Amino acid sequence: MEFLLSIRPVLAIAVSLTAAVLILCLRNWANLRDAVSVAAAVVKFLIVISLAPLVLDGGTHDLTLFEVLPGVDFAFRVDALGMVFATVSSLLWILAALYSIGYMRSQNEHAQTRFFAAFAVSLSAAVGGAFAANLFTLVIFYELLSLITYPLVYHKEDKASWAGSRRYVVYLIGASKSLLLAALALTYHLAGTLDFMPQGVFGGTDASGALLSVVYLCYLFGFAKAAIMPFHAWLPAAMVAPTPVSALLHAVAVVKMGVFCLLRVIFYVMGVDLMSSLGLAIATAYLVSFTIVMASIYALTRDDLKARLAYSTVSQLSYIILGAVLLTPMAAVGGVTHIAAHAFSKITLFFCAGSIYCASHRRNISDLAGIGRQLPWTMGAFFIGSLGMIGLPPSGGFISKWYLVLGSVEAGELVFLTVLLASAVLNAAYFLPVTYTAFFEKSKPPQDQTLVAMQDVREVPMVAVPLLITAILSLALGLNPGFFVELAQLVMRGAGLR
Repeated sequence: MEFLLSIRPVLAIAVSLTAAVLILCLRNWANLRDAVSVAAAVVKFLIVISLAPLVLDGGTHDLTLFEVLPGVDFAFRVDALGMVFATVSSLLWILAALYSIGYMRSQNEHAQTRFFAAFAVSLSAAVGGAFAANLFTLVIFYELLSLITYPLVYHKEDKASWAGSRRYVVYLIGASKSLLLAALALTYHLAGTLDFMPQGVFGGTDASGALLSVVYLCYLFGFAKAAIMPFHAWLPAAMVAPTPVSALLHAVAVVKMGVFCLLRVIFYVMGVDLMSSLGLAIATAYLVSFTIVMASIYALTRDDLKARLAYSTVSQLSYIILGAVLLTPMAAVGGVTHIAAHAFSKITLFFCAGSIYCASHRRNISDLAGIGRQLPWTMGAFFIGSLGMIGLPPSGGFISKWYLVLGSVEAGELVFLTVLLASAVLNAAYFLPVTYTAFFEKSKPPQDQTLVAMQDVREVPMVAVPLLITAILSLALGLNPGFFVELAQLVMRGAGLR
């Protein structure tokens, strides 16, 4: 494996931090402020993607800034798993920035400067976590992401926003303080290091299986951004935020940081052999399978479109963890690839929800009858995004779920194959009726006078264009998944799954 000392990981993080400062300085020049947000997103993506060739060749980019404690450095390493997360988040930030400009201006939202500055810092936190070389660095950026997204959740500053943001911060910060810090302290005490290692860090310790199981459970629930039930309630509560924030939370940064951290723990802290010998993998598989099914059932009962998408996210995140804990090569490839597949499809769906609201002020699915004839591009993109969530070709979701199905067969665990197939049916049951209602039901005069009359509903171009691009990206991933599948295979081999 080739190691290259490189400052580019730090540059990728610094770009959006610098942009945040410029955004604050340009608060009185809206066009320049918004241009900085988009330009920084493009530069950030170009820096991230420039790191890919060495990683695809099996190498890593490394940089240690300083030592904190013996065996604990503030350091960065760009490997295959980090490359998946960083590529997805930096690419989608470009489109999220464009979408946010259209959304915030069309709704005449207040505090737009604060919004764009916090948005930029959150992407620095996401990429910093992706490139973290050890648990210490990872947790620093994990916590930064929790703190900087808090003002995004309470952006509207009404009663519902304050209540939702309170639950958001209590769940995420509370889990970190009570569980995550305990896990870090125990890991350092037992292993003497917080570095990520291919076979885990506990190989040379004589700790009991019970104690190691406790450490793992602290990580599993301490990284609450993964939204495993019962630590999921913060996610639907955060739907009080503007739709661009929902897209950030549920597709680009926050939830992906949660599952990314758990993949790091499963593959590079615990290690696949220890996960198997202690029975932690199979226990986690049953827990996330319960989350997959129950969250899908919750989604099926929600009429509010964003709430349905939120519970869908809770379910879909557990696919990624299931792929890891099945401990088979195919399942691992499916789980890692689903990070990208879910991101492209889910951000499309949230963008569509925002487009519907911008054009018509409608939130509930029951109010969408006939809206497809007024918003054909938006609802067409919604259908494409739905295909990815269900796992139908030619979407990217088909590729990741195909590998997950093969992985469950490879593991000889037919119960998880049943879960995957049942959840696909549930996904179809709560996504396809939205498209049917929009295109094939007759529109009705709105009962709520705040809703725009259907004949006056029109596409908002600045909002519609980004969602069409993300829909195309979702299809492109299904037709040409090579980049992310190759990275996922490198993750699989690095974790010792052959």
